[in-house]
Amino acid sequence: MVHSIAAKNSPCTKIADELTHFLADSYLLYLKTQNFHWNVTGPNFYSLHKLFEEQYQELALAVDEIAERIRSLGCFTRASFSEFSTLSSLKEEKHEVDAQNMLKKLMLDHETLSKHASHLIPKFQKSGDEGTADLLIQRMKSHDKAAWMLKSSL
Repeated sequence: MVHSIAAKNSPCTKIADELTHFLADSYLLYLKTQNFHWNVTGPNFYSLHKLFEEQYQELALAVDEIAERIRSLGCFTRASFSEFSTLSSLKEEKHEVDAQNMLKKLMLDHETLSKHASHLIPKFQKSGDEGTADLLIQRMKSHDKAAWMLKSSL
């Protein structure tokens, strides 16, 4: 349940609930990307290490922007590992993975987030929240670009 200064079940809290799920997915992808940055090995180590670093840094900024959007809507931003792991549709990586599988897993996760954003954008536009819709349009573009870069590295 989202804690809000807005009325319960208001459009604000519904938007914040949707954004909280997107935040959880974004945070999990941030963590997975940083994990792969730390653990990548192989002949393409340096280029993948740098690519993953660029991507996790971009995701760190995105996580902050999404969380602050929830706050700007007057809602409490839930942010704990336990809640994020429950809310996220992405899967953590708990085992060693080779570089090719790192690329594939991150590509699929970015595609998942892009699709998630594309489903949310019309909802937010319909509710008159162009600011949140715009945020997710930017996130969708970023995830599309990241997926393209990862796919091109395979």
